[in-house]
Parts: sequence; structure tokens; C-alpha cells
Amino acid sequence: MKVLSVVGARPNFVKIAPLLAEMRKHQGIQPLLVHTGQHYNPEMSDTFFRDLHIPRPDINLGVGPSNPIAQTAEIMKRLDAVMTKERPDVVVVVGDVNSTLAGALAAVKLGIPVAHVEAGLRSFDRSMPEEINRIITDAVSDLLFVSEPSGVENLLNEGRPRDRIFLVGNVMIDTLISCLPSARRMNTIRELGLIDGRNDDKPKKYAVLTLHRPATVDDPNVLRKIWVLLQDIAREIPIIFPVHPRTQKRLRELGLKALNGRGPTRGRNGILTISSLGYLRFLHLESEATLVITDSGGIQEETTALGIPCLTMRNNTERPVTVIEGTNTIVGLDPARIREGVYNILSGNCKRGRVPHLWDGHCAERIVKVLCDHFDRRLKWHLSQTPGAKSTCVSPIVAS
Repeated sequence: MKVLSVVGARPNFVKIAPLLAEMRKHQGIQPLLVHTGQHYNPEMSDTFFRDLHIPRPDINLGVGPSNPIAQTAEIMKRLDAVMTKERPDVVVVVGDVNSTLAGALAAVKLGIPVAHVEAGLRSFDRSMPEEINRIITDAVSDLLFVSEPSGVENLLNEGRPRDRIFLVGNVMIDTLISCLPSARRMNTIRELGLIDGRNDDKPKKYAVLTLHRPATVDDPNVLRKIWVLLQDIAREIPIIFPVHPRTQKRLRELGLKALNGRGPTRGRNGILTISSLGYLRFLHLESEATLVITDSGGIQEETTALGIPCLTMRNNTERPVTVIEGTNTIVGLDPARIREGVYNILSGNCKRGRVPHLWDGHCAERIVKVLCDHFDRRLKWHLSQTPGAKSTCVSPIVAS
């Protein structure tokens, strides 16, 4: 079974790592990895391959930055040639970035089955580019691998066949669990001066901030309001801010404090801005934080798995299990709600949460077994036409 996986951005790398590792355990699977080049910054791409032990991509399309329409079209165009040549049995796409959508559309146009990992998530906010990517990818996918119960419900409501939907858990948590020991051996916290001088092993209290979504950073009025609010919060607790490249650009356009190109920049406002971190360094920083403030989707899941309080500066989430069961609180962009959320956490009045069902580090195993089961049935039919041939796929499972 030839499995072609498409990745292109930081969230993809975290999700594909355990899948590739699991595929390589099966002699009956030939994995091929295609990197579209959607994320081109070394800290957003190369570092993740090294940290997560992802093998060098078999094919790198080198598409690079562009507007979303042009980028998606160019990825599809280049994938057309790759898929036509390789003729994989299935194309695996993960998450909701432009590379995910392009991979799914290119495959379905060529009549190749598509498996979507992290299917069914919905924010019900179509102003989010990722929401459109999710809806379309799920609509054309043959196998839908879901991380939480809301995803199953959403897909059934959209008319997807029940026998194509598999609740398998969260593959990103596979990566977190396997990498956490290595991450905690990093020197990130010490290098940033976050160790309590009275106790050399105990971190100080600090908050981690991430901002990158267009709704948060592209409107100058919104970004300026957020920045003033964060300066106020930083008087109560230091904020460590790994700055996404597009956010750094927006801050500079507004004349606000940003990176100076020579390392961390500590403002008198209590906000320490640093360059984007690799996966292990960021996981170390995140795992020891007092709280996390974010507009990211994946960080909502990571903080829930780590038991770290999280405030999400959005009006919705496509990951409701992090709110219902986890440590996540949706605070929007209302300064009063954000301040209240920070105050509650600092005063000890915050969600404790629990780790959701099947977020146990074995999601990749379930996905690969379902792939083998599904394509084993197809393979057995073809083998029945070939005397003496044998199937090499593993036994099927039922993901529930």
C-alpha cells in the first residue's frame, strides 16, 4: 500500500510525525512524504523536522509564500504531477491549512482516495480561512479520522456516511506525549531568565502568549487594543511572546515594540518578545507556564493535555472539548473578559480540566490500522485474482 502524505505548515508537521513513525513499522506500507513548502521560515519548518525526527521529505514542492488562492492553486498544480507519477493508493492530509485543502482536491480530481486526519472540527465561522478548508476537505475525503466527539456529530449532520467516520483520538497529543520528556530537558526557561533565584529548579510564574490569526493581528485597531491590554496584564505577570513572522510585521507597521533581530527584546512593559521557537523549546516553555493566552487552535489542545490554564482570544473554537472537558476558556477580544480570566487563574480560581477520551498517545496506531483494514479489503479482492499472492496488512480494528 503506497500512502502519500501531504504537509506544508507547522501544525502539519506535529501531526504527521507519529503517523509516519507508525507507518514505517508495517512492511505492507510504503510511505511517501510531500512537503509543499507552505511554511518557509526555518523555525517554522526545518526545526520541526529535526525535533520530531521526521524523515527528509521524498518530494519538496518549494511553493513558498503567496496569497491563499495563488498558493493553493500552485500546490495543486505541482501535486498533480507528483500524484500522477506515483499513483498512491491513498493520500493522507492533516489539519486545515492550505496544503491540506490542495492535497485533498488534487487527489480527488485524480480519483485517488483521501484520508483526512483531524476531520469534523467546526468553528461555524466561515470568515476563518481554516473553516472553509475543513469543510471542503471533509466533503471530498473517503476516510474521516476524528479527534473529539463534536467532530463525529458535525460530520453526521453534514450527511457523511457513518462507516467512513472514525473517532481515533488526537494525533497531535501522540507527539506531545512522546516529546515531553525531551522538551523538559531543554534549557529554554533558564535561558530566558525564568528560574526562581531562591530555588534554582523552580520556574517563576509567567504567561505564554501566541498571536497569529488574521482576525487578531491584521486589523490595526484590534491589534493596538490587544497590545495595550497585554501591557496592562504584564504588570501582574511577565508575558513571554514568541512572535510569529506575520505578527512581527504587523507590530512594526504600527510602530509597536517588536523583535530587534538580535535576540529577545524585554520591554519595560513586562512583555518579553522572542523569535518563533522550535517544537521542543516551545513545548518546554508551554508546559511550565502559569497560563497561556492564544488565538491558536492546536495550543488549546496542548494546554488541555498538559493541564495548563488557557485563555483563547477568539469568539469561538472548533475544539469544544477543550472547553467542555479541558482547561480552555473562550474570552474573545473583550478586555474585561480577558482581565477577568487572568485574574481568576492567578487567584487559583481556574479550570482544572481532564484529558479527553482517546488522547492517550496511541492515535496514530488506530489510524494506521484503519487504513490497513480499509485497503486490505480492496487488496484482498485484487489478490484473489492473483494465484499465490498474500496480503501483508495488519488485522483490522474498530475505532470508537
